[in-house]
Amino acid sequence: MTPSWTARPRLLGARRRTRFVAALVLALVSVLLVLDVGADASGSEAARCARFAADALDRRSEPVLGSGDRVVVIGDSWSAGLGLDDPTEAWTSRVPGRVSVDAFSGSGYSRLASPCAGAWFARRASRAVAGGADLVVVAGGLNDADQPVAALRSGFARVMRAVEGPRVVVVGPASAPARTDGARRVDEVLAALASRYDAAYVSTIGLDLDYLDDGLHLTARGHRELGDFVAGQLAALAAGAQERTPL
Repeated sequence: MTPSWTARPRLLGARRRTRFVAALVLALVSVLLVLDVGADASGSEAARCARFAADALDRRSEPVLGSGDRVVVIGDSWSAGLGLDDPTEAWTSRVPGRVSVDAFSGSGYSRLASPCAGAWFARRASRAVAGGADLVVVAGGLNDADQPVAALRSGFARVMRAVEGPRVVVVGPASAPARTDGARRVDEVLAALASRYDAAYVSTIGLDLDYLDDGLHLTARGHRELGDFVAGQLAALAAGAQERTPL
């Protein structure tokens, strides 16, 4: 498959410490559910929101490794590494640079993509880039598959306003077997929105990735496949930008 742009185109001790911190705050997160993250959820959904919030904290607390540009990834369960034995091996680990990840499982551009209040991309975007960024990668869309286009557009606009300044690359949803039709619809909408807001768009809709039995989340091999594809696209984008920069 030949990709195109706008059309369709690492510290065991530190990990243990961050997981320990996440465990300590889990009780606090549960209490705060009614105030923020779980305000839209109840019962088993509230418990799931608490777990996702703890996982998100764990990901944000990971030490930033690598060198080069400061890259911030805003994403959903794929960026969180949900379903992997080691979430740090998510596709984001294949992206070059000093990469930090702000990921909340089940979230998307639309405010109601997740029952966990405050989980949507726009709510988290300002915090994600507060430490500075040279490049912002916003990755997702599968959780918006059943949301109104108007909600997707509104959420996208809010994200773009929140991260204004750094270069932005939008990575669209892949055609996961469980949400194929919705993913294709979201892919089309995101491609048009990225063009409108002068953001680069990387379509992954045509990738043949390896999925878990749920037909929604990626295996470790699937994460490697996606990560290597996105890294290659980012490199091509950077090369193209350098060619267009006058000497």
